[in-house]
Amino acid sequence: MFAIVQSGGKQYRVSEGDILRFEALDAEPGDVVEFPVLLLGGGDVRVGTPLVEGASVKAEVLGHGRGDKSQVYKYKAKVNYRRKIGHRQPYTEVRMIEIRGSAEDRKTRQAEAPVEGSPVEDEVPAEVVEVAGA
Repeated sequence: MFAIVQSGGKQYRVSEGDILRFEALDAEPGDVVEFPVLLLGGGDVRVGTPLVEGASVKAEVLGHGRGDKSQVYKYKAKVNYRRKIGHRQPYTEVRMIEIRGSAEDRKTRQAEAPVEGSPVEDEVPAEVVEVAGA
């Protein structure tokens, strides 16, 4: 199962156990944060409008840091204008702990799951038709 979550104006595809770098979050290392879910994928896909109701993704904050330095150089010809600026984007590293769909979904899936030894599981189709060219 995977989910598309939103954080810092960006969208990320996450699965349980993934370690990702998000834009800097206001949380301490060891804290558990929750992200809104835009799309749930896996067996059946659920798309939110804009969010999937009852769905959430929990993640543990591992630490904070700053990314690689990028250089910005501005130059205008013939007027002796030159500016050199560097930038390091702050980030928060998180590990995805749990992807949770709505509670109603889990209840219906458990109710729909066949019980061992039930007649539904043991049924064999009465007639099997073979299609030529398949």
